[in-house]
Amino acid sequence: MSTMETSKDDALYEYPFELTDVPRLSFDDPQANRLIANQKPVVLTGTNLVNSALHWDLNYLKDNIGNSLFTVYQSKNRYFRYYEPRKIPQHKDFKPPTLQAEMNFSEFVDKLKECQKTGIHKLYLQQLLFQNIGERIIKDFISFNWDWINQQKNLNRWGPLSSNLLLIAMAGNITSVHYDEQQNFLAQVRGRKRCLLFSPEQFECLYPYPIHHPHDRQSQVNLENLNLKKFPKSADLEGMQAILEPGDVLYIPVYWWHQIESLPQNGVTISINFWYKVRNFLEESITYPLTTSQKIAIMRNIEKMITDALGNVDEVGPFMQSMVLGRYT
Repeated sequence: MSTMETSKDDALYEYPFELTDVPRLSFDDPQANRLIANQKPVVLTGTNLVNSALHWDLNYLKDNIGNSLFTVYQSKNRYFRYYEPRKIPQHKDFKPPTLQAEMNFSEFVDKLKECQKTGIHKLYLQQLLFQNIGERIIKDFISFNWDWINQQKNLNRWGPLSSNLLLIAMAGNITSVHYDEQQNFLAQVRGRKRCLLFSPEQFECLYPYPIHHPHDRQSQVNLENLNLKKFPKSADLEGMQAILEPGDVLYIPVYWWHQIESLPQNGVTISINFWYKVRNFLEESITYPLTTSQKIAIMRNIEKMITDALGNVDEVGPFMQSMVLGRYT
């Protein structure tokens, strides 16, 4: 298990698999740059990336963020699993695990306080940060340390910044384990988060949903309750973990699985994602053998092509089995 320190009042759930600590390094440590260049997670300190936002709390945001509508997800439990609505028609028995609503920030704060009082529901605000926000928030946003993060983008030959996502979560909220197809800097603004990470090499151990499923890029495995009969390879899981404090920045490499939990001490957590597009793995100079990330990109492309060609998601599994059984087994 991890050696990460924690107090008795801040005891972390002990998962039934090995967890080692994500390296925690100063932003100017050469080893930090090497880890990023090699697409390995690292917690960066001293970046000053979001220092101009560290004074943000619910009251400040309520007074200054503006009157536009924000996307808020509601769950009956603490798990928030992403899903793609456009893929639901292909799965008639699928029931969205969360409800999505649009509300202004004042309405969100009122509903959040109600949920904190009753404990019936959990809320999670996820909103693009640059859309219709107030002048003071814009001033804070412009004052981010863009010089440093742009330098990282250029050093690592990433594509352009695709979005900044403002994340406001209730204590205990968990974003279920998934991977993204973009490079990600997760900057902590308020409260603390526990982040579990798994390398792309753990792909088979985490049993991702099919690409045509609404939960594409999500794991079918419940990390707190491993079902070894249904998902036997999950017994081989090995991960990493990090605790993010305000001002910390976690680099989450593309295709790295991650689960994010808001720790309960501060009522809510506030974070900001910096997502960068990746260059096409298959268009870059490829060296052999292929990296795991390149293999995943190829698998996704093949799976999507077959799904589109067949036009029926129920035929995808049998078709792919017929390609392999008796020929490669």
